[in-house]
Amino acid sequence: MSRRDRHGRGLRRPLLPFGAPGYRTRAEHFDDLVADAVERLEPRWGDEWGRIEFGTEDVPPSDPTPWEEGVPLGRLFPADLGQPTRVVLYRRPLEQRADPADLPALVRDVVTEHVAHVVGRPPEEVDPEYGTG
Repeated sequence: MSRRDRHGRGLRRPLLPFGAPGYRTRAEHFDDLVADAVERLEPRWGDEWGRIEFGTEDVPPSDPTPWEEGVPLGRLFPADLGQPTRVVLYRRPLEQRADPADLPALVRDVVTEHVAHVVGRPPEEVDPEYGTG
């Protein structure tokens, strides 16, 4: 039995060709924004921040920490028992707070805030463009 749809045409090809702007998902685009923000800071601060992992999730877990008000944009998980320090940015809350043109600057600022906390410096010193986006 051949695979055909109800009109007898057979399998369809993808709607968007590989490499077209719409081919990538919003999550993949967001991952690229985070990687770009980290790559901007790594040459200057990579040695100071030590072993650190950056990651993304769609939404934060449903159990907020007691000191957080509202929905967090990202979280810093300190190194523990041989595990590296982790910085996680939450895609959906960040996308809801910025339009697509401003999202790269917001992602850059959130990454900068967490790196500043890790290296013990003010965010303005870590990235001179902090807060200017």
